[in-house]
Amino acid sequence: MPTETFEFQVEARQLLQMMIHSIYSNKDVFLRELISNASDALDKLRLEALRDDTLDADVSDLHIAIETDADARTLTVRDNGIGMSHDEVVQLIGTIANSGTAKFLQELKQAKDAATAEGLIGQFGVGFYAAFMVADEVTLVTRHAGQSEGTRWSSTGEGTYTVEPVEGAPQGTAVTLRLKPVDQEDQLFDYTSRWKIREIVKRYSDFITWPVRMAPEAAAEPDQDTEDGEAAAPEPETLNSMKALWARSRDEVSDEEYHELYKHISHDWTDPLETLRMQAEGTFEYQALLFLPARAPQDLFAREHRRGVQLYVKRVFIMDHCEALLPEYLRFVKGVVDAQDLSLNVSREILQQDRQIQLMHRRLVKKVLSTIKEMMTQRPENYATFWGEFGRVVKEGLLSDQENRDAILRVASFATTHDQEKPATFQQYVERMKEGQEHIYFMTGESRTAIENSPHMEAFRDKGYEVLLLTDPVDEVWVETVPEFDGKPLRSIAKGEADLAEEETEEVKAEREKRQEDFAGLLTWMTERLGEQVKEVRLSSRLTVSPACVVSDTDDVTPALRNMYRAMGQELPEAKRILELNPGHPLVEGLRKAQAERPDDADLAGTAELLHGMALLAEGGELSDPARFTKLVAERLERAL
Repeated sequence: MPTETFEFQVEARQLLQMMIHSIYSNKDVFLRELISNASDALDKLRLEALRDDTLDADVSDLHIAIETDADARTLTVRDNGIGMSHDEVVQLIGTIANSGTAKFLQELKQAKDAATAEGLIGQFGVGFYAAFMVADEVTLVTRHAGQSEGTRWSSTGEGTYTVEPVEGAPQGTAVTLRLKPVDQEDQLFDYTSRWKIREIVKRYSDFITWPVRMAPEAAAEPDQDTEDGEAAAPEPETLNSMKALWARSRDEVSDEEYHELYKHISHDWTDPLETLRMQAEGTFEYQALLFLPARAPQDLFAREHRRGVQLYVKRVFIMDHCEALLPEYLRFVKGVVDAQDLSLNVSREILQQDRQIQLMHRRLVKKVLSTIKEMMTQRPENYATFWGEFGRVVKEGLLSDQENRDAILRVASFATTHDQEKPATFQQYVERMKEGQEHIYFMTGESRTAIENSPHMEAFRDKGYEVLLLTDPVDEVWVETVPEFDGKPLRSIAKGEADLAEEETEEVKAEREKRQEDFAGLLTWMTERLGEQVKEVRLSSRLTVSPACVVSDTDDVTPALRNMYRAMGQELPEAKRILELNPGHPLVEGLRKAQAERPDDADLAGTAELLHGMALLAEGGELSDPARFTKLVAERLERAL
């Protein structure tokens, strides 16, 4: 059969020119593509040999070989796999003319930036034609297993390609690239360099099932001779480990091997806290090997923190930080996900929309959360370490992950007034609730000490109610969006009415009503005097020691949360708060009597201001006019001397 010359279609020619003048910044992927194709060919031959006993094919040493010639500037990727017939070469290598090329080119022209264009290139698929990013000419020699005649395909990418028969071609496929000159600025490296080949194979193809070999450098003297006196050929170097730990059963892999992989992925020198394995089979197959670290990295809360697990497709490395597979609140999780049915050329933008990726995302999240729950019940020491390092991050999911909010609530734990050292889960809190208690009580603050010393705690402490002590900044936010747990409403003890009254006797009820009547004049007077600072002045049921406290209305934003929004550049409208007075405190009782006896005494207004200022300071708040507060204190100290 003579040499045949074929012409690329117009759209295919345009696309090929784009590959030649590639907008891809990372041209190293060409070798990943060629090795992946070779691996597929070896897989197909092994399967075909199992199906067809009569197949005349050598399957004794299936492998991929890489050969370089620095003088001739060539690189060859060779496999002894299934190979292709003449018709398959014309059909398969010519598929660039199909697959919706015209539509793809139109979208590419409409792309407004290089990142979008690169995403579209990935969407179309690079495959075999990635070779033209680094080569002036590509030659493919192939022979289908079981056939006697081979085929040579060759093209410079200028618009035509040739196909001709070849006698004596070895089984499999060899792709030879006549490399372009080295151009560091254009990311065109010396692909005849052995260290560069090793680097690319280690990064992208380390876990390929088949050995990727490279002939050793020629030695000056042979190491040994054979019996007939001829020099023994040096053994080729295997570049890949072929140890895809996630594809092997648990009993075949030691903990040390898992830990070594974790350290390689995470650049952490400590062992992981937990190792998670997943394998999904059926319509969509994938394997995952995830790790929960034992300590948080220093940049966990930094904006530039790189998150996401490594993504592989059939053991071929695709992406280092695949953010689409796990949500941001699980950004500390490290590991590998290997999918069987994804395209090799997927961009980050495409992954966000891919249905299979979204399915994996949901399953991986549920696996991580179920593992945390298992740690909590079966390995409490590991859980305590984990929550101490990553609890603040996981709680971010209460804001962003509505689907898994209940699961996150069940693995979260918090400091409480029940135990100085041991945190409690919501479930443990509910199990300890007092008879008749309807709410889960909590308070947010900067520290445990600040909350425990707050006036808001007094009645809850005296009556023996357990209170959750929430001190992480994220707590200020999520408590506004989580209404209840297992039917028990969450309630801040620094908001609204305390409502701790037990069953009242007629005597107690009459006494409360009389007290309200006695203090009515003072409350009205103070509300008028402090009208610019407070919404209302009322008697408190939460105070037992302090004279006064300031609380927010039930639906108002707390000062701490308002400050957080302000720090992020979002100004919220100011909301006046409520001043509560302790009617049993001598200072409050004295002010009531003085106001009733001397309603026109100007000094009493200053005392009311001081009472409000002390309440603000007691909760760690800020005074609107510190200078005036200091002046009022100084005047009263002067009189007392």
